[in-house]
Formats: sequence, C-alpha cells, structure tokens
Amino acid sequence: MSRINEETVREIRERCDIVEVISSYLPLKRSGANYQGLCPFHQEKSPSFNVNAPRQIFHCFGCGVGGNVFSFVMRMEGLSFPEAVKRLGERVGITVEETPVTPADRQRRDQREKLLRINEAACAFYHRLLLEDSAGAPGRRYLRQRGFEAEIVRSFRLGFAPEQWEALTGHLTAQGFSRDELRAAGLVREGNTGRGDRDLFHNRLLFPIFDAEGKVVAFGGRVLDDGLPKYLNSPESPVYHKGRTLYGLYQGRDAIRQTRTVLVVEGYFDLLALHRAGIQHAVAACGTALTGDHARLLKRYAEQVLLVFDADKAGRQATFRAMDALIPEGFEIKAVSLAAGEDPDSFLAGQGPEAFQMRLAAARPILDLFIEEQLQLHGDSIAGRARAAEEVLARIRRLPSELERDLSLQQLAARTGLDKQLLAGKGQAAPPPRRPSAVAGIEPRRGELDGAVRTQTYLLRLMLVSEPLRSKVRQEGTAGLFATETHREVANHLLALPALDGQLPGELLDSLPPGEAQALLSGLLMAADDQTHWAADPERIFADCRRAVAAGSQRRRLVELQRLIDEAERSGDTAALARHARELVDVKKNL
Repeated sequence: MSRINEETVREIRERCDIVEVISSYLPLKRSGANYQGLCPFHQEKSPSFNVNAPRQIFHCFGCGVGGNVFSFVMRMEGLSFPEAVKRLGERVGITVEETPVTPADRQRRDQREKLLRINEAACAFYHRLLLEDSAGAPGRRYLRQRGFEAEIVRSFRLGFAPEQWEALTGHLTAQGFSRDELRAAGLVREGNTGRGDRDLFHNRLLFPIFDAEGKVVAFGGRVLDDGLPKYLNSPESPVYHKGRTLYGLYQGRDAIRQTRTVLVVEGYFDLLALHRAGIQHAVAACGTALTGDHARLLKRYAEQVLLVFDADKAGRQATFRAMDALIPEGFEIKAVSLAAGEDPDSFLAGQGPEAFQMRLAAARPILDLFIEEQLQLHGDSIAGRARAAEEVLARIRRLPSELERDLSLQQLAARTGLDKQLLAGKGQAAPPPRRPSAVAGIEPRRGELDGAVRTQTYLLRLMLVSEPLRSKVRQEGTAGLFATETHREVANHLLALPALDGQLPGELLDSLPPGEAQALLSGLLMAADDQTHWAADPERIFADCRRAVAAGSQRRRLVELQRLIDEAERSGDTAALARHARELVDVKKNL
C-alpha cells in the first residue's frame, strides 16, 4: 500500500487552519480563547463543541469526540487518513505524492486495479442486458412486478445474467481479460471435465456491490423462480471481503452522515424498497452476519443504529448477533419491530412510508429486548433469572460508556429483582466472585473507580509537560501504571514520540486513529495549561496508579479463583478446592 510522506502531512497541517476548515461545515462563535458551536457528531441544543485555534485541535465536552483537522474531516466525510490528507491537500493547493512502493506492493496494487476493471466491465455488461437486451426481459418483468422502476435500477446499476453459461466469459475474454483473471475475480468457475469455464451467475437478477468509494467489488444474484440457492454471492477476493462490505453504503452514506443514524436490514430488496420510499440512510449486510469491521465502518458515519430484521427466530438471532458486534463501538442501538412474516419491502408495499416511519419512531433499545428474550428463555425461577442476568451482564460489560453501563444495570435490576450493587460488581470488566461470604467488602465503590480514572488522567497530563516524568513512566512500564486500555494506549503513544517539545498539539494526534484514545488526548491538550493542585505531588499520582492496576489484577484473580473453586467442587477434587480457597483468602487480604 502506498504511503504519504510525513513532511507532506506536516505541511498540509500547517497550512490548514482548523477554525477555517470546521467553519466550512458548521457555524462557530468565538468564546474566550476558543471557538464554540453545536457538535456535528451528536444532537445538542447548547454548544459544547470547542475548537482551539492556537493548538489546532477540537474537542466536544458533550460526546467526548476530539482530534485534529485530519480526524475532523475523516469523521465528517467518512474518509480514511490518507483520503483526508489528500482532501485537505487539495484545499490548500498541495499535491500529495506517494512514496515508492515495493515490487510486491506494486503487484498487489496492479492486481486490485485489474479486478476492479473486470468487475466494472461485468457490471456494465449485465446492466445493459437488463435495460436494453431481449435477454434481460425476464429481469425487467420481475422488477416491474415488485414495483421497482428505472430510477432505482439505474441508481443501483442492477443487472441481469442470461441463461447462457458462458455469456460473460465470452464478453470479457473478447475485451482482453484472461480466464485466470476472471476466475480470480470470482465471476467464472472451472467447468466439469471437458467443459470450458462457466459464468458464476446465470438466469439471475444481479445486485452490484460497491465499496465506500463507489467501485464495484462483487455481485449478489437472485433467482426469479423457485430455484436454489435463492441468493448467490460472489466469493471473497482481493477486492471483496464480505465481513467489511455493506450493500448500499455508497449510495446512502451522505444521508447516514446527515442523520447520524443508519438502518441495517437483511436483504437487497429491503434496502431498495427503503430508497424507493425516500429512506436512504440504510445498509444491508452482504449475506453474512454483521461484524466488528462492519461496525467500525459504520462508526465513520453514524451514532445510532436501527436494526430492522425479520420477526422470526432467525431474525431475532441475527438482531442479537448484530448487537454484539455494535456494542463495543458505542452506538445507540435500537430494534424496529415488524409483524411476523413482514420485512421492510413487504411492509412498505402494504402499509406505506408513513406507517414505516411510525415503526422507526417506536424502535426500542436493543438491551430492553435482549433482557426480555433472556428472561423468557430461562424462565422466572431464581436460577432462571440469574442465568438471564449473566447473559445480559456479558453485554453490559462491553458498553464503552460508564454512564450507559450504570443505566443498563439499573434497568436489569428492575427487571430481574436482583440487587443493583451486586449486579454493578458483576458488570465491571473484572466482576467479583459470586459467593458473598468470600467477597464481602472487596468490590470497588464508584468513587474509587472514578478516582482511579482521574489519577491516571493526571499522570497523562504530567507526561505532556514533563520529560523526566515521561522517562519515569517509560522505566516503570505503562502496564503497571494504567489500568484502562484507553489510558494505556495514550501513554504508549506519548512514549513512542521522540520528543514533545516543539510539537503542535494537532501533530501529537496524527498517529492515533479517531476513537476514545484520540478523544482523551484532545481533551488533555485542551486543558494542558491548567496545572493546579493536582500536579503538586507526582509521586502520589504514581503510587495511586500502581495501586489501581494492582487492585484490578487482584479482582480478576478473584473471578478466576471462584471459577476454579466451582470446577473443583463439581469434580470432587478436594485438594484443588483447598488450594484455591487458601489463595482466595490471601487475595482478599491483599485487597
């Protein structure tokens, strides 16, 4: 992959005034040393979005998002870092040149470009057949029956694969593409003994699948009769990874970015039906469950996800699998309820866009539904409610926001009748063992947790202003001083820099991807001039950080020991039971 020269990045950063760039997206007003405006990344009525011109950084004290001019454009436009650099380079008249690539890099790039040209040629061939050729008449007839007219067909470049087994193969080889290249693109497959290569798709309506830049990377095909498989998708290739690609994202990304909300549906026709109804902020997974890569891709554009899956058992399972992929990214996740047997396509055809919008407005938080599902699944007995709570807690632990975790624990306590403080202990990343007699008094109180995070933040702020303290952190190691992954990531980032003196704050953020770590560092930089009483005793800050990490390690060991004790009891291993019980007492004493 090509790389951009660091000097070019530096020059673009220096020429771009972050206030001017952000002002081209939203109005800003001067407030003291900063500029303020309504945050474009979450809904608010009072401005909490701050831009610091001297430091060339931004930070929202409402949602916690922050960064430099590159990360702002990445979030607003849904771009990668190199794309944002090029976009801003165009703005200030700097040509972004790529460094020389290795022969292996060049070979991969050439292969990718060739496969994209093949897919584009195939898309044009199939699209023309559907629109103009007599061979595409079955596809045109089928689309008319389902109410899809030419505007949708052209917008999504739908196509039709004829009955012939070598129609595409003959067309593309005549254009100079080799059969090996067509096989690498996944468009043809080897025939049986004595037969030539055969088209992957035949007698199917085709849905071209685009990447975020609008390049055709794959196809999905649907039969027009009762044949099987009903849907057939391109195999994965160097340009297509189904776990990283979402159907309709290219066509809907502007609407998603504007609304900060995305609807996730199951099928191609569901998505087309939404666009036909004027609802464009939607995507569909390409024949696979929603993945973590999908979630990270959507995070570029949206803050809220509405899941609109089928109401049957398989649809509920898909909804909760999607929930698991989305939770770590901090989305607000809701599920839209449709009647049994309905999907967005059939619902819109039968009841219309207004009724569908009412269903969207009535969408319920996904954890509400998951709690209901687990309670129904495990029953109302004490043991059943406990098992249901454990399943829900496994999801609550993955929520990135402490406030969300607290509110979710309140809800779970109300629904199950279990004590919230007990659930709060189990809802931490390292919950205490289940036996009250063994763990009484060891779970951390909320004030202790807040104090530990605050102390780690103080230490990071000291690292920004004191090279000797940075050296001391480097000697001791971040693993023993920072208990949270985000604080540890920022600390490692600061230690990796050759020197902090003379670097602009915006420059310090460049190599941190948009996310919690970059937001934390931007907040620290915003407050870098404020060194009050907390900075007077760095040795105490070090000691408190060590203590927080050690306590977290001990609590995790308590959880593991309780599991080992349970296993020893079930297996009747009295020696192991005694050994683990003794260690548990020692760990409790340490805490």
